Amino acid sequence: MSKSLSEMSLEELWQLFPIILKEHKPEYKNWYLEEKERLKEILSAKSIARINHIGSTAVPGLLAKPTVDILLEINRSSELSKVESRLKNTGWILMHRNQEDEELDLVFNKGYTPEGFADRVFHLHLRYLGDWDELYFRDYLIAHPEIAEKYGKLKEKLKKEYKHNRDGYTEAKTEFIKKWTAEARKEIKNKYLAE
Repeated sequence: MSKSLSEMSLEELWQLFPIILKEHKPEYKNWYLEEKERLKEILSAKSIARINHIGSTAVPGLLAKPTVDILLEINRSSELSKVESRLKNTGWILMHRNQEDEELDLVFNKGYTPEGFADRVFHLHLRYLGDWDELYFRDYLIAHPEIAEKYGKLKEKLKKEYKHNRDGYTEAKTEFIKKWTAEARKEIKNKYLAE
């Protein structure tokens, strides 16, 4: 009998779900749009402040893990327990919780099974409305394909070293992401500043 995902160690999970990179698929945008509509059906309109497709699958032409990342921003007046409950009741699995000093960062996923990845995989980042780096980085990569290409090459190189170590893979990309996010903030200014 196989273990459930919650019974697996981090090392077992990393073996089952290695870093996989694929050429960009135009379908990623449709997957995002379909999931965005589902989220709007699940949650009350007054809870949702903004929904965005983030991460590498949001950048046309960029080599990416075939995982659609969604940033769901909610209003601070939202009943967080209801939002969380509705997501869990519709198939989202809470993988990470960071909630301190009035900040919120919950990460849910769909598409991880005891047999490996499903056909469609999603990460949902639930936060309060804010001026998030991921939005600037995404926009910068879209506007600067030459930087997106460098990012793709970096990811390809890191995949070889960190295929079964997601934390190491993420950490190794941090310097590149911070550098170009800072450039994006200079160029784009306060585009996503919460009003």
